[in-house]
Amino acid sequence: MNASQHAPDPLNTPTALSRRRLLQVAGATAVAAAASHLLRPPVAQAADTYDSMRTTWVQLLTGTGFDPTAVPFSGALSSLGSQAGSFQSTMAPRTGSLWPDLPIGSVSANVTSSYLRLRTMALAHVQPNTGLTGSSSLASAIATGLDWMHANAYTPATTTYNNWWDWQIGAPQRMLDTCAVMYAHLTPAQIAKYCAAIDHFVPASVVATYSGLSTGANRVDLCRVLALRGVVGKSSSPISTAQQALSPVFPNVLYGDGIYADGSYLQHTYIPYAGTYGQVLLNGLSKMFTLLAGTTWAVTDPKVQNIFTAVTTAWAPFVYNGLIMDGVCGRGTSRGILNSDPLKIQQDDHTRGHSVVSDILRLATSGLASPAQSAAWKSMVKGWLQRDYYGPLLSSKGVEIPELARARALLDDSTVAAAAEPVGSRVFGMDRAVHRRSGWSAQLSLCSARTSFYETGNGENLRGWHTNSGMLSWYGDTYGNGHYSDAFWPTVDPYMLPGTTVSTLPLADAAGGAWGAPHPNATWAGGTTDGTYSAVGQDVRGLQSTLTGKKSWFCLDDSIFCLGAGITCTDGAGVQTTVDNRNLGANNSQVFTVDGTVQPSALGWSQTFTDCRYMAVGGMGAWVFPGGATVRAKRVARTGAWSDINTTSSTAPITRNYLSMWFDHGVNPANAHYSYQLMPGATAAAAAARAAAPNVTVVSNTTRVQAISCPSPGLTMANFFAAGSAGPITVDRPCSVLMKEQSGNMTVVVSDPTRAAITVRVTIARSTYKSVSASSGVQVLTTSGPVVLLAETGGRHGAGRTVTLSTSGTAPASATASHLDATATAYVRDGSYANTNYGNATTMVVKNTNTANDGYNRRSLLKFDVSGLTGRVSRAVLWVYGSVQDSAGDHTTLQAFTTSSGNWTETGVTWNSAPATPTALGTGMVSKGSDWVGLDVTSAVAAAQASAGGDGIVSLAVFEPLGAAGMATVLNTRLNAVNPPKLQVITS
Repeated sequence: MNASQHAPDPLNTPTALSRRRLLQVAGATAVAAAASHLLRPPVAQAADTYDSMRTTWVQLLTGTGFDPTAVPFSGALSSLGSQAGSFQSTMAPRTGSLWPDLPIGSVSANVTSSYLRLRTMALAHVQPNTGLTGSSSLASAIATGLDWMHANAYTPATTTYNNWWDWQIGAPQRMLDTCAVMYAHLTPAQIAKYCAAIDHFVPASVVATYSGLSTGANRVDLCRVLALRGVVGKSSSPISTAQQALSPVFPNVLYGDGIYADGSYLQHTYIPYAGTYGQVLLNGLSKMFTLLAGTTWAVTDPKVQNIFTAVTTAWAPFVYNGLIMDGVCGRGTSRGILNSDPLKIQQDDHTRGHSVVSDILRLATSGLASPAQSAAWKSMVKGWLQRDYYGPLLSSKGVEIPELARARALLDDSTVAAAAEPVGSRVFGMDRAVHRRSGWSAQLSLCSARTSFYETGNGENLRGWHTNSGMLSWYGDTYGNGHYSDAFWPTVDPYMLPGTTVSTLPLADAAGGAWGAPHPNATWAGGTTDGTYSAVGQDVRGLQSTLTGKKSWFCLDDSIFCLGAGITCTDGAGVQTTVDNRNLGANNSQVFTVDGTVQPSALGWSQTFTDCRYMAVGGMGAWVFPGGATVRAKRVARTGAWSDINTTSSTAPITRNYLSMWFDHGVNPANAHYSYQLMPGATAAAAAARAAAPNVTVVSNTTRVQAISCPSPGLTMANFFAAGSAGPITVDRPCSVLMKEQSGNMTVVVSDPTRAAITVRVTIARSTYKSVSASSGVQVLTTSGPVVLLAETGGRHGAGRTVTLSTSGTAPASATASHLDATATAYVRDGSYANTNYGNATTMVVKNTNTANDGYNRRSLLKFDVSGLTGRVSRAVLWVYGSVQDSAGDHTTLQAFTTSSGNWTETGVTWNSAPATPTALGTGMVSKGSDWVGLDVTSAVAAAQASAGGDGIVSLAVFEPLGAAGMATVLNTRLNAVNPPKLQVITS
């Protein structure tokens, strides 16, 4: 995908007042009065809806209810005035530029930056105590600048160049903000010509379809431009277009950009991006909801609830004590200190976290969510604000005044109780996992054929090559929250990211291609979780390397147990697994202990430890090596600059000290392995005790299966990279299994990280469990002797299926699972094709246009022989494999139907001769991403199997729900060598 930069405002400047407030503070006396105005300012009675909406927007830009003389507002206002004054003094309209350092004509970012400076000047003009409040010369300069930009840079006749984002999002958003703030100082003619330029660059057609660049966060940004153009230009059509165009953002997606049901958020199709693009989406939606509330364009789409749900499923899991984890921030981690930022504010996990936290709080005050939901969000945010000791939001120069005011008010609100950080474990379909415990949290970044090694583009994230090769990031509640914030990314060795296994073969900057182009060819990435514990794994591959291997992480109560096996490479370069690479900051004072001995603290020290049992870094944590291992360690100072990894960032050198621990697998290793246990926050004494009395047994560490048992919570967890056995668990295909036995119950969770199987059969060597107390998508075939389970994993996007059994109760009747191949498949088409046969092919098509005989309706037919089944049919699922192939959208619903007879043949059936479809059966969703879809056909199979004197043939049709137009979907037939349809039948 030819995507582009979508960074937050690089200046992150403090913002301003409403137009009403401007009138209050015009003049020295009024300024003084405003300085003592502590309560929410009154809003002027709007002349019309557009004026009212503009007032709302200006208040979003300027804030309300704050004391401009109090900290932190006084400093923010003073800084805003200084920036604006500098911009005013250096503005020099001439041919080719409004500012000498921002030439217009070849770099589109300079257009956006020019408007951004005008926006800053406008905010300084209306905010109190900036030193420029109400300045007539400043207002004149702003108007001059807007006119110059319209005449020379952003005109209705300008041909775009360079980056699309600047023309359709960056520049118009900042121009419209400026116009809204300075509306009283602009003539109708000026407003009209500025709007004409926006109509040229951002016509309604940019949101006509939900595809390409108009998805996810980009879509919300485009809607914001259209809505504000309508407000400022007093035109209803753009606002209506924007409101309606928001709706495609709300549904959960199955493929591509957007929010998934499990909380995954992807942008650019392949990149987990909740912390940057996702933040932009949340920011834009929270502001749009506020802008449109109380008007005829208020958002009423019930699917907006998906966004509210995502606050706690997609964003909150990655926020820890106010920071947002780097694993969902893509190339944003490389920005650091941007050259374009006059304040030189470092962008890091805390500053990005401030944005997400502010957006959630703004959403909580938008009035759109329920009172209960809003209250829960406020409690969550208050906890984050109180616990962020490293980079408090209220101390950040990058947080704008409205967000500062909202946060200050929340902290001062005694009716809101702060929520604690939750304890739990999550595995996401986007190849990310988060594990939380009281006192610490960890996050894993993986990649597969579905996600990318990393994303680079626009000169950003040039050395992020190995960030998704199993990077294990972790944070403490009162320690380590600055580990990745403290210039980690420009100074860390990019070949030694914590948790990763990599070849040290030198890679070029931006190796592999831009916009998430490089993907591993492996599909096993992910794992399974019961919400408390997780088993996570990765079939690791090397970027531009022959490296292969298997890696697993088992997330426990006080630790994460890490295994590696089959590490093989023929690059002719060294291969290493980084146990950890701790950023010691600038002082190098941390005590490093190995097996009870304090090691030298001198920079440049290194040593290889043989038969090492544990290592510990004072104030950080410890690592235990079961049975002893050969581990290398070193203390080094590393110097780098943000410009090394991002061409738009500061060239100033930065030095940080690192304590690195790693397994050296050597050059061209064959089947190397490792084992270690990370204990966040643990002392050397705790590590020594764990090494002496392990709480985990390694059941298997091979290329086929990695598994552990942990007796205290009753856990056995296994990642099967192939069919096989580990301890009491045997499986018939690749999968991840978590088994927990406690208090007479056994809970088993099964997932298929490869997403290839429709079902996984799991046999557990336990004979004490009898009854089933709960089951979701798991068929218990027997509890007589070993427990045998059949988990339906098809179409689950890697999510788990769960069953709980008990030692008490009555054992269910034993059941048999059968998987039948189709005996005939074909599709038929109406209209002028109604007498054409489409059998004897490898694919078949489904589409319901909801218009009879138009030639585009297509229906697929399948037959199965169930005559050999014995016993009662208790469940039957038709599994079909395929994808949407339609320009109208990316997902649709499939539905199974019975047919009135099975008297059709694969090579003879046509639309006119096909049997009727009298009975609708199960439904399932299909998307543009090829996958299995399961359709419940139990009643049809049971009827065919039980029919006296019948031929035992069940004839089924796959179509889309009657009465609803769908999209063209291509499915594999029985003649396809890959994933032909199957009929899964359970009989007892």
